[in-house]
Amino acid sequence: MREQAHALSLEHAKVGVPLHVLTGEAIDVARFFERYYEPQLAPKTKEVLRPGLRSVGTDKLPVQTGERIVLLVDQFQAAKSEHQLAAEAPAGVEDVERSRFVLSELTAALEFLFDDGVDDERDVQLARVQQVNDDTSTIDALAAALDDYAGLAESYASELDGLGDFDLALVDEARELARVLERPAHRIRVIQPPLGGAFGGKSEPFDLEFCAAKLALLTGRPVKILYTREEVFYSHRGRHPMRMKYRTGFTRDGRITAVDAKTVLDGGAYSSFGLVTTYYSGQLLCSPYAFGAYRFHSRRAYTNKPACGPKRGHGSVQPRFALEVQLDKAAVALGLDPIELRRRNDMGAGSTTVNEFRIGSNGFLECLARVEQQSGWKERRPALPYGQGLGVAGSTYISGTNYPIYPNEMPQAAVQVCLDRSGRARVFSGANDIGQGSNTMLAVIVGEELGLPLEDVRVLSADTDLCPVDLGAYSSRITLMVGNACLQAALELHKKVCGAVAKRWDVPARRVTLVQRRALDLEDPERHVPLAQAFGWAEEDHGLLGAVGSYNTPKDRHGDYRGGTIGASPAYSFTAHVAEVRVDEETGVVDVQTIWVAHDCGRALSRRIVEGQMEGSAYMGFGEAIMEQHGVDPGHRGVHPGPSLLDYRIPTFLDTPKLRALIVEAPDEQGPYGAKEAGEGPLHPSIPAIANAIYDAIGVRLDELPFTPERVLAALEAKRRRDEAERPLVAQAEE
Repeated sequence: MREQAHALSLEHAKVGVPLHVLTGEAIDVARFFERYYEPQLAPKTKEVLRPGLRSVGTDKLPVQTGERIVLLVDQFQAAKSEHQLAAEAPAGVEDVERSRFVLSELTAALEFLFDDGVDDERDVQLARVQQVNDDTSTIDALAAALDDYAGLAESYASELDGLGDFDLALVDEARELARVLERPAHRIRVIQPPLGGAFGGKSEPFDLEFCAAKLALLTGRPVKILYTREEVFYSHRGRHPMRMKYRTGFTRDGRITAVDAKTVLDGGAYSSFGLVTTYYSGQLLCSPYAFGAYRFHSRRAYTNKPACGPKRGHGSVQPRFALEVQLDKAAVALGLDPIELRRRNDMGAGSTTVNEFRIGSNGFLECLARVEQQSGWKERRPALPYGQGLGVAGSTYISGTNYPIYPNEMPQAAVQVCLDRSGRARVFSGANDIGQGSNTMLAVIVGEELGLPLEDVRVLSADTDLCPVDLGAYSSRITLMVGNACLQAALELHKKVCGAVAKRWDVPARRVTLVQRRALDLEDPERHVPLAQAFGWAEEDHGLLGAVGSYNTPKDRHGDYRGGTIGASPAYSFTAHVAEVRVDEETGVVDVQTIWVAHDCGRALSRRIVEGQMEGSAYMGFGEAIMEQHGVDPGHRGVHPGPSLLDYRIPTFLDTPKLRALIVEAPDEQGPYGAKEAGEGPLHPSIPAIANAIYDAIGVRLDELPFTPERVLAALEAKRRRDEAERPLVAQAEE
């Protein structure tokens, strides 16, 4: 019957069907299907065996209705291939997107009616899930940088100097100031002083910057505006609360077959970077695990609350929490070790994700091995007493984005490097160091290529008058992108200096290298000169010694679909955590004792900085898991109940668990010397690793953050009631 209906549909599909007719009929069928959909459950366990259809009287859904669905779906597919969806849209994009959504829903629905599959194998996988998990989770936290937000502006001779606290591009700040103040951009200078962390909360211009600039222009005097902590809480861009519902399919041996994700984001009162966050909530979930079919549906709601934005781990920390807890549930249900289940689903290096992102180097398996070994997972986990537990989680993250926030074809990063006669180098970069140590990383790269120690390389950054354009400190982009630009400029200078030295020594340039403040003959190490002299010779030959470097991303690492570029990156980092907790059953207090963090950063250009980023990320994840909550009381007209760091708790040194940073190096060809990101990726597994450890300790799942004593006690009480309700049934079965 299926084959006959398919042949009949192909006959009809040859004639173009108007979009509005297809949409109207398809929506009718979808409503009919939704009305009669009913899952088939196992009698005792109530496990979902497969989707089914509710009985209509004494009969199942009529067969001809199934034929009608097949016909409509094939007509949709034919129309889509002929681009009729776009060409015939009578009411614009909204109808096109609606029809595409209906198409995907109906194609997946076919499996509910036919046992022999549908046209797209991925839809079969989405429909045939051997194990189904439904979760609802929320997360809500601030980017709690310790410094308050401030802006300082000074006006002179119709020009404007501005100091601010940003983590996005200074050139965009200058552009927005020029637009709002109606001034030429070249008359506005923006400088980023070294004020401390941002974590995404300062990703766009704030009112105080515009007000300070306008007042400085009006008065001709310096103007400084400083937000109070309460004003920071209302104005800054914290993490989106999300409510997530996932269906995840597994084979009997623990392989992931399909993931179906539905997410609702609470965006607050303004858009901010909400569109990107909404895409990231689905796009960045498809690694490090391989699965054949994936679908996500994300919606962002405007609410009467402070606007949310791109907090550290933009848009992907929350979904990672939900997915990793689901993997843990599946491991329990299938009788597998949670680390082993993750091993079986590793996608490996040189692979392509289900949403068509290209993965280069991949150290995820080594990350799992390191945390497993260092935590004593195999030996200690089975032996821990009730109230103590170990939990594991993994993740991946981008090393910058292939496409900039503001679309253009220009390089994503650019630097200027100058050498002076004293044997030192200066790097001019528009990238802003907000405490993550990016200036040091740039100095390391230039110093490595030119044979200079760190103290001989000065980085001048974050000044729109002095430095080339840079897109800012977001998406962990600086080490890879600006680092590649630095490497390009340093290589050019290296060539000039070595050529000048080789000319004086009458040897091939390949015999000369620059190391430890010297130009050295590789075949005669006794022959060398100080770099100051070598730079002088090069200046004699080439004039003022300077070079520019730039970097643009590869544009062939993503899928050709709407939103396919969002989440595409030159390289991806990988992380695994194991957390150890102790839970007090009487008080509900969760004591996180140790977090082991293994992170694949490609190549660690500065181990101290990488370890610091790993520890800081795990610390932030720990705070969001245990205590941080940005709640706005809707009963008091949107007033924040705790607008200070006395009320909004962040971990102190006394609260913080032991953090064990384990660097894993899987160099990637896209990064400078193989380097990838280390500033955001290590955060992602913290929350689910702690959640899974709590389950291992006391046998309850916590799906809502933070894991407060009240929520722990409520979960224990719910478990006790379930156990009591099931006890008589067990007794009856034994009789």
